[in-house]
Amino acid sequence: MKQEEYWNSVSEKKEFTSPIQLENFAKYIKKDSCILDVGCGYGRTLDELYRNGYQDLVGIDFSSGMIARGKRQFPYLDLRIKEDDKIALPDASVDAVILFAVLTCIRTNEEQEQLVAEIKRVLKPQGILYVNDFLLNTDERNLSRYEQFKDIYGVYGVFELPEGAVCRHHDEAWIRQLLKDFAELEYSRVTRTTMNGHSSNGFYFLGQK
Repeated sequence: MKQEEYWNSVSEKKEFTSPIQLENFAKYIKKDSCILDVGCGYGRTLDELYRNGYQDLVGIDFSSGMIARGKRQFPYLDLRIKEDDKIALPDASVDAVILFAVLTCIRTNEEQEQLVAEIKRVLKPQGILYVNDFLLNTDERNLSRYEQFKDIYGVYGVFELPEGAVCRHHDEAWIRQLLKDFAELEYSRVTRTTMNGHSSNGFYFLGQK
């Protein structure tokens, strides 16, 4: 099953859980900033920002099912379908980009690098990137599936879920490499809950272009 087909098939039932650290966010991003949520799903995080006084918000996601759900649930949000690998916005046009549990859906280094390059393109000078995602775990369940799928996908940490999605947990050194062009403002390891209710290692990163 392709990733897009999977996310469309679960668009009405999945509830996303990645938290936004609003106090940290507000230190760097003003209420009148233009904020782009890349991989916004059904718009849960943008709605939280909206309810906390942020108004200039755009969300994009390749899942038409997720966008349709978001438009029904949060009709006041500007949610758009991402048609291809490009972000359909001009160069240096947004103040901040949020990227929540999106890298986990992108299994190759090259595709992740392409996405980060596009984010850099649309960010204004000194723009802010806020990433929330998952790190490698050391429990038996995760170690087993990392081993099972490493030769299939060529990346340790990539695995398949029984329902058909392909996900990735990340080596911290890779995350540092991927985000090296952003000046680190904050980085913290956290423990968070996955969309299927499991506990996982994770991180959040705030960086400046």
